[in-house]
Formats: sequence, structure tokens, C-alpha cells
Amino acid sequence: MPYRTYFIWSVVLTLVIAGIAPLLPMLVEYALDRFILNSDYDGLTTMTILMVVLLLFQTLVRYYHTLLTNTLGQSVIRDLRIQTFNHITNLRLKYFDRTPIGRLITRTVSDLETIADIFSEGLIQIIGDILQLVVIISVMFYTDWELTLIVLIPMPIMVVSTYFFQEAMKSAFQDVRYWVANLNTFLQEHITGVSIIQYFAREKQEMNKFKDINAEHRNAHIRSNWYFSIFFPVIEIIMAIALGLLVWYGSKSILAARISPGVVVAFIMYINMIFRPIRELVDKFNTLQMGMVGAERIFSVLDTDEQTPNQGTYKPREIKGEIVFENVWFSYDEEKWVLKDVSFKVKPGETLALVGATGAGKSSTINILSRFYEINKGSIKLDGRDIRDYDVHYLRRIIATVLQDVFLFSDSVANNIGLNDPSITREEIMEAAKRVGAHEFIERLPGGYDYQVKERGATLSAGQAQLISFIRALVHNPGILVLDEATSSVDTETELLIQQAIDALMADRTSIVIAHRLSTIQKADKIIVLDHGEIKEVGNHQELLHLNGYYKRLYDLQFHSAGI
Repeated sequence: MPYRTYFIWSVVLTLVIAGIAPLLPMLVEYALDRFILNSDYDGLTTMTILMVVLLLFQTLVRYYHTLLTNTLGQSVIRDLRIQTFNHITNLRLKYFDRTPIGRLITRTVSDLETIADIFSEGLIQIIGDILQLVVIISVMFYTDWELTLIVLIPMPIMVVSTYFFQEAMKSAFQDVRYWVANLNTFLQEHITGVSIIQYFAREKQEMNKFKDINAEHRNAHIRSNWYFSIFFPVIEIIMAIALGLLVWYGSKSILAARISPGVVVAFIMYINMIFRPIRELVDKFNTLQMGMVGAERIFSVLDTDEQTPNQGTYKPREIKGEIVFENVWFSYDEEKWVLKDVSFKVKPGETLALVGATGAGKSSTINILSRFYEINKGSIKLDGRDIRDYDVHYLRRIIATVLQDVFLFSDSVANNIGLNDPSITREEIMEAAKRVGAHEFIERLPGGYDYQVKERGATLSAGQAQLISFIRALVHNPGILVLDEATSSVDTETELLIQQAIDALMADRTSIVIAHRLSTIQKADKIIVLDHGEIKEVGNHQELLHLNGYYKRLYDLQFHSAGI
């Protein structure tokens, strides 16, 4: 709809092309019968000029037709690609847990290119070719209906063979798109994890896997080419039969003085003009089929209803930060509960620490707080309101999370901190960096805050990347701070460097801390010990030590292993 003007003009030019298609054979027929056979050179010159003008006009129309249809196709896929990217970035994390990233890249890039071909080489061109066939066959019947029927005798064979070809090609194209997606998924995973491949000297084994996938991709393409290699010779044979019938019956008619030689010559041109669109129609139907296969895959993503429901409209100017979990049950699937009847309360400005073994449910607790996943039973309240009453984007803006696995984009240090938020100034970024104690190390980088971080922060140490993520959280001035193993990738010296900044950031701000290092949470107002999704103990550091239970065992194990 946004490009209906392009579409309307494309259709108009398609009609013009179809309408003028039979004019050239008609001019040839007229020139042959009226001027060549009568040796009229002046008339022949006039007809030649008319033919040249007609050819120039056809060329001009086809130029604008091609330009408009390609512009239409590229504009449509630009909009679709933006829509697809926007949809993907709003999908809940559960969708990405089971969907390979390479598959989504295939959907957003190469599958969309096949849709562009529907407009530039498919739909409108097919309409044009069909109209051209109708016009030419109508002119042929008008010129000589008997000769036309003779020429069209092989046409049923053409229709049947085309039907079988289309069915075979559809299956082949689905295989091609399937293996393209597998190829992209394999490449994305293995290029991202190339360090693991090299650490364990797996280059040869992974290359063999890649060869197998590539071979399947090649075989799928060969199958589609094999169908072409059969079909096009069949078309040529049918065309040869039609020409043979034309020469046989046309010659008899000329000898019987029933038709003129110009009619036979025109019909030879008509046959070429019939079979050329038919050959192109087959090719364009294949383009259309491939585009439809791509469209099905794109719309399967766009129709995925995996977005976090956002019926909430509550956006208070400021929040106090009181968090209440009431009988919360949560599972990633229906078979295994990750959190079981969890209830606790965090007062405004308090610091809550979550401890427990791997898989105890610590990270799940903070994921459901930001509504990355939806709880199965119970309720979570923020300042007395259910978190589902809040606008989900507002909710996530007021909760800043510093993760163990830091992700940095291929961009400047400043943009990785401010995330291209125009409301955050360079001065605020530098002030936050000074509070964290990272200003000096950033200034030492080539270009300082404009230093271009490579993909996933590969050119920075783990500690430096963690510091940048900590500045990112600080500069957004959150109402609630979440630290998920935020110091686990930081060496002792760097941890001491940011500990003071952490304390300053936590002041008068509700904080939830997940840490394996129990030394980092001893100042927490409340510590919850989780085990297999259940709360086992609650209290501060000293209270939990005196209980001589789960926390005491974790504490003793950690400090004994450290030789303390």
C-alpha cells in the first residue's frame, strides 16, 4: 500500500508492453505482402522506420518497467526487514532459547531477498506475460483461426509438463531454503565459537561437519537444476513441433492461395513470442514459488506470538523500590519447576543477596522480575502494584542489570555505555566512569571514550568490559539495581576498585545481588539461600552463620578451598 503509485504505473506499463507485443509481426507481415513482394522500396523504407520507432518505444517502456518493479521490490523488503528486526528484538527470551540465531539471520536477509524477486521478476512480470499470450493468441485467431489451431496442437503437452515441473520445483526450493538456514546457523555458531574449536584442535572435525551440510546444500540446488535440464529441452521440442506444423500447413495454404507468405512469416514470429513468455513464465513461477517459500518463513517469524504481553500502562514519575514476591512458581517448561512457592520482601533501599548452588534459581528470580519470562503462579509486586500493571518498557528502564557475561557492541566506548540514548550526555558518562574508577583506563585507550570496541568487546580484558557494563548501569540512574555475578570476571584488584562505587551506587537504592563470592555480600541487609528453587534460609550474614545450615556449609566450603 505505501508504494501503490509504483505498483499502478508498473501495471500500466505491463499492459502497454502486452498491447504492443504483436505489432512488430503485423508490420513485418504487412511489409512483406505489400512492399517486398511488389518491389516497393519507398514503402519498405517507411515500414522499416516505423519498426525502428516501435523498437525504441518498446525499449523505453521496458526500461521504466524494470526500474519501477525493482524499486517497488527493494522498497517492500526494506520495510519488511525493518518490521522483522523490530519484531525479533521484541520477542521474549524464551523464543531465543529454542531458535538458532543463524536461522533468524537467514529469515531477515536471504529469505527477504527472494520476496523482492516476487515484485521485480515475479508477480507483475507474470501478469504481463499472461496478457501478452492472450493478446498474441487473439491476434493469431483473428488473422487465421485454422493455422492457429494447427500451431496450438502441442499446447496440452506443454500444460501437463509445466504442472509436473512446478510441483517438483516447489519441493526442491523448500529443500534449498532449509539447507541455506542450516548453513547460516552452522557458520554463525562456529565463527562465534572459533576459539573453542582452536583450543581443542577441532578444526578438521568441524570442517567435515561443514562439508556434509554444504554437500546437502549443493545437492538441493542440483535437484532444482536437474528439473530445469529436463523441462527446457521439452519446451524446445514442443516449439519445434509447432514450427514444423506451421511450415507444413502454411506451405499448403500458400500453394492453395488461401493465405499470403506474410502470414506464415508473422506466425513464425508469433510462435517465438508465445514460447518465449511460456519459458519465462516457468522461470518466473519458480521465482514466485521461491519467494512464497521465503514469505512463508518470514511470516512464520512475524506471526510468532512470543512477545511479552504489555497491557500495563502504569508509569510513575519515581519509584520507592519495594519488591514483594508472593507464592511465586516458575518453570521454563511444564515439566520442571525452577522456583517453587517463593515468597520474600525487599524494603526500599535494602540490599538483597541471593546465594545457592548452580541451578538453584537465582538468575531466574531476576529474569522474572524484569518480565523476560512470565511466572506460572503467584504474583510479583513493585511498590504495591503488580509488575504486570507497569508498562514493560518502563519496568525494564528502571531496573539496571549488570550481568556476568558482558555483551559489548561494535561501537565506541561512549555508545556502549549510553546505548545511543540522546538524553545521556558525554559529561554524565565521564562522571559515572569516575565514580566507578574506570575513567583513567578509558582515557588511556586510543581515542578515549571514542575508542571503537570490537565485536563482543574482544579487544578489552574481561575486567575492563565488566567495568564498562557497570558504568552503563550507573549512568542510566536506575531505581532498582541488579548485579548478577557482576564481579566474577573481575580480578581482585579491579574488584576492590569498584567495590566502593558499588556501595555508592547501592546507597538509597533497592539492590538485588547474585554472587558466588560470599565475601561480596556480607554487607547485604538480607540474604536468601536458594536450593532447587526453594528458599531454605533467610537472614543477614551473621544470622545465617549462627544457623549452621546451608549458608554455613557454603561459607566453609568457599573459604576452606581458598586456604583461609
